[in-house]
This record gives sequence, structure tokens and C-alpha cells, in this order.
Amino acid sequence: MTNEPVLFPFTSIVGQENMKRALLLNVIDPSIGGVLIKGEKGTAKSTTVRSLTQILPTRQVVKGCPFHCAYGKEERYCPYCRERLAKNEQLEATAVPIRVIELPLSATEDRVSGTLDLEHVLKTGERKFEPGVLAAANGNILYVDEVNLLDDHLVDLLLDSAAMGVNYVEREGVSFSHPAKFVLVGTMNPEEGDLRPQLLDRFGLSVDIKGERDVKKRAEVVKRRVAFDNDPEGYLCASQCDLQTLREKIVRAQTLMPQISAGDSVVDMVVSVMIHFGVDGHRADITLLKAAKANAALEGRTDVTADDIRATAELVLAHRLKRRPFEEAGLDHEELEKCLQSL
Repeated sequence: MTNEPVLFPFTSIVGQENMKRALLLNVIDPSIGGVLIKGEKGTAKSTTVRSLTQILPTRQVVKGCPFHCAYGKEERYCPYCRERLAKNEQLEATAVPIRVIELPLSATEDRVSGTLDLEHVLKTGERKFEPGVLAAANGNILYVDEVNLLDDHLVDLLLDSAAMGVNYVEREGVSFSHPAKFVLVGTMNPEEGDLRPQLLDRFGLSVDIKGERDVKKRAEVVKRRVAFDNDPEGYLCASQCDLQTLREKIVRAQTLMPQISAGDSVVDMVVSVMIHFGVDGHRADITLLKAAKANAALEGRTDVTADDIRATAELVLAHRLKRRPFEEAGLDHEELEKCLQSL
């Protein structure tokens, strides 16, 4: 018996293709930098993120490691794994599923980063660390609902850890660090406030979503949800084939990633798009190239094309474009097409 709630199937979510694509691209290539999902309430933001757990593949970690260090990545091992290696201990690999770890909105900094037991250090001379949310998130997806309501210093902590892949804790001159490499996913309702612009830019991708306005699609949303609520277990069971197919597609894409090539012409397209839309800095250029490569892998190709840039440009640019007050969010696709055609 399990007390885990039955989640609505990821593959049964109607529409919201940009949101689903943004999440899948980050699973395929976590270095893209996470995704911020903005939208009105009731648009399946949280449902979609939580249901990711149904399609996430497994990963190889060091057996017995409290931080689930990625097996074979010795340069990223935690102090405990490095200590075991120094003692010539044979480390074993074990497969664990990638998970969605949720950060409570009320979490304190100690709860997020973990705590050092200073009393233990003073008594024994040995460091004793109590892992926090960042330790659990290592190698997983860290989900923050209503991220715009989280204290700014906690958002900074999450973004810094996500970017560097390390959580560093120091108390009274005693320090401890461990791997904290994760995909940060945030959801928010813009009506409840926004994130600072400099924090927005730190999310690799961003999606603005709205409820369905098409009658047939909206009706399909209602019918599927009612069917699920009537028999959650049965509905999920009937979706297992689709979920397994998508999981296998993700695994193939991850395997394909090292073979993906993006020639100079593709890089020129990426840079030209950023210059055309007046995007500052180079973070967006790098992110668009990574997203385009992950999109090619998702589609089962080894060569990046203009179609991959078309499919991912809005995800990268949506939160980085300069707008006038009250101007609608989003990317002018006709302008993007003109830019690509001119190259």
C-alpha cells in the first residue's frame, strides 16, 4: 500500500504544448537552466509539473550516498563519497528514479540549504551535516509553486545552486559543500506579483499560459478531468502505454544528445535572433542553442535546423524581451520568421 496521491497523467493534459515542451527539454538537458511557468489559476501548471514524475527516467547514483551523487562523476562527488574513495572503498551504482521535489513556500534558509551541527564539531572535530531540500533535489527536479512569493534571498540561493551545481554552507567558520545539481521549475500567477527582472533572466526558459478558449479543447479538458476524478487509478492505468512511450522517447533523446551537432550556420541564426530582438548579454544565446539541440534530440534528429529555433525561441525570449507598460507578453512570430528568412 502507498499513500502517494494518484496524479493526473502528463500525456492526458490537453494543449499547453509550450509548457510541456519546456519541461521535457529541461529533462533532456538540465543545463538549459530550468523553466518559469506563468499563468492564471486553474491552467494545470502544478498538475503538469507534478505529473512529470510519471515519465522521468532512472539515473545511476552511488549506493548509500545521502546526496545521491551521480555514479562515475568523481569530480562532483560529495565529501562522504570522496572520503570512501580515499579509503579505497569500492563504490556501487544503483538505479533510482528521477523525482520531483517540492519546496514548501514556508521553508526557512536552514531547511533549504541544510544545517551544520556545530556542537558535534566542537566535541569530536568531525563535521556533521543535516541535509536540506537542496540535498534531496540533487539530480532531480526542484519545484517551487508560487515562486514569486518566495523570499528574494531564498530565490537567490536556489538560482545560485542551480547555476553552480553546488550547495555551500558555512556556520561560525565551519564549512561544508555538496553537489546540488537540479532543474529548477517555478510556477506563479502574475496577478499576485512578479519576480525581479534580474531573477527572471536566470531561468533558462519561460512560458506564459492561459486557459483554453477553443470550445472543443476546453470541453475535452472538462471530460478528461471528470473521468479521472471518477476513477483515478483506472484512468492512470489506461494511460500507462502513452506514459511509457513518452518515457522511452525521453531516454532516446538523452542518449542522442552527445551526437547533436549545430553548425556555424545554426549558431549564426541564434546570435542573429538575439541581436534582432535586442536581448542583452549572452546567456540567452547559449540557452537558445542548448534548447534547440535538446529539441532536435526530442524529435529524434542529430542535426539542429531552423525549425528547432522556431520551436524554442519563444521559450527563451518570452521573459527577456523589453516591453512597454501593459504590453502583452510573447514573441512576434512573423518578426522571428522574417529574421530567420533573411539569413
